[in-house]
Amino acid sequence: MALGLPDHIDHFIRNQRTEEIPQAVLDHVALLLLDTLGIAIAAAPMQAGQIARETARRLYGAGNLDDTAWMMFDGRAASLAGAAFATASQIDNLDGHDGYNPTKGHTGVAVVPALVSLAQHLPDLSGRDALAALVTGYEVAGRAAIALHASVSDYHTSGAWNALGVTALGARLRGSSAAQLREALGIAEYHGPRSQMMREIATPTMLHDGSGMGALVGVSALIMAEMGFTGAPAITVEAAEAQKHWADLGRFWQVLHQYIKPYPICRWAHASIDAVREICLAHDVSAEQVAAIDIRSFHNAVQLFPGVPETTSQAQYSLPFAVAVMIAQGDIRLEHIAGAGLQDPVAAQLVAMTTMRVGPEHEARYPAGRWADVTLTLKDGRILSSGEVHARGGPERPFAAQDITDKFMRFAAPVIGQHRAEAIMSACLVLPRAGTPFASLLDLLQAPPEHQA
Repeated sequence: MALGLPDHIDHFIRNQRTEEIPQAVLDHVALLLLDTLGIAIAAAPMQAGQIARETARRLYGAGNLDDTAWMMFDGRAASLAGAAFATASQIDNLDGHDGYNPTKGHTGVAVVPALVSLAQHLPDLSGRDALAALVTGYEVAGRAAIALHASVSDYHTSGAWNALGVTALGARLRGSSAAQLREALGIAEYHGPRSQMMREIATPTMLHDGSGMGALVGVSALIMAEMGFTGAPAITVEAAEAQKHWADLGRFWQVLHQYIKPYPICRWAHASIDAVREICLAHDVSAEQVAAIDIRSFHNAVQLFPGVPETTSQAQYSLPFAVAVMIAQGDIRLEHIAGAGLQDPVAAQLVAMTTMRVGPEHEARYPAGRWADVTLTLKDGRILSSGEVHARGGPERPFAAQDITDKFMRFAAPVIGQHRAEAIMSACLVLPRAGTPFASLLDLLQAPPEHQA
């Protein structure tokens, strides 16, 4: 088959009517939007977010107002691409945002900041049309990811492919032509950060999953294409061998199969965390009772940071430390993986008691599933095993809408106050209703965290 953007992909991105998207999809993406905003809020005071916003202000400004956007929960101006970069980097550095198992990565972290940046120049954008654009971003990014993983040997970060989702979202919002869309996708794929994920796993830093650069590239690619810049065809979208990954576009909605994270920790650790959580709840186990911890999971999970972390980045990519915190605290919140939480002597003692092994049955089910089993040996001689456990929050063990809204308030309210958090939640949840303007939510996202009115 000759290269060219297939008609059904072009139609889905540029011409799919909002009314053709099932109501359940719009309702669910509103929850995903809320969840992502909660992480953006909680991450705003963190050092990585502060550096990213200052970087955007200093390096990624705009030459005119048409290309300018304020940064979420900051208020200062950057370029459209710079503002998206800043917030995506901010979210990426608090690893509590949504993801999709087959992509081995994350979409909302990039497409939500892009939507907020671009929507600032679309005063008449309805809530439903904004959600439809988000759906477009999720569906395109997810399929680009699966096509990329199937065609290359390295495991690349999410920025490599969520850049294409950002471009697709922007093309829909800005009314791009078919030619502009094709060139923009090609530019986004070519410049997307094909950084190796396992390098970051081995040495956790603020680079995280490359999604800040993914957002920057995605918005930049679209603006460049609008000005006439050309790009090589996007192989993950146009190649013959990639078409099987796009055949169900508009029929199978990946957005309904994203997972929601209960903890700001790499998803690979969640099955083990949930396994030990269930043991402790069922048997009323405290940290003082534990003599040994044995974790069995899939290979990549066992590669997570093995010791006591010194930084929040290391803590978010930890396995034994995350499990230890769950035993010691009964939950994992930002304060447990930052500041004094990193010095918890009880967690350090539990890490020293931990062994990790690959479970062949768990490895066989990755990446479609995230499985683990944990065995605790107690000081009184009892041996408590979880059995096979899948991480909570995805389609295998879904959260109810109330679980998602509760999580949002848990992350957002301590930073921006109860009243503002409730206002953002209410404005977000009514977006699927006909006649709701997106500006009703947008107006609440500009001021910095200390503005709590």
